[in-house]
Amino acid sequence: QVQLVESGGGLVQSGGSLRLSCAASGPTVSTYAMGWFRQAPGKEREFVAGTSWRGGITNYADSVKGRFTLSRDNAKNTVYLQMNSLKPEDTAVYYCAARTFFNPTGHASDYFYWGQGTQVTVSS
Repeated sequence: QVQLVESGGGLVQSGGSLRLSCAASGPTVSTYAMGWFRQAPGKEREFVAGTSWRGGITNYADSVKGRFTLSRDNAKNTVYLQMNSLKPEDTAVYYCAARTFFNPTGHASDYFYWGQGTQVTVSS
């Protein structure tokens, strides 16, 4: 059974930074592709970033390119999302997700395991 637990959310001013963490537990989780998604009130869940199980492939949504950085530490079974230059439109619940394949994708339906989410609020 794979479990994902996010942490690091909070309230930050526009232009500030936050670092989200996703701690994964379960057999072979280090071989899974991992992704970050977010969902704002009244909106659909959207892809933020994803990485292959070795980190050799990392994809970002256009809206966060150059501001967010995804990394993973397989020794710790942890994935990080460093978020810089935050904007009010980044406000959402951020979810960590895992899929039992090599490559990440931008589709939420491709991910089988999900964390409970962590709230990120950016004030203007």
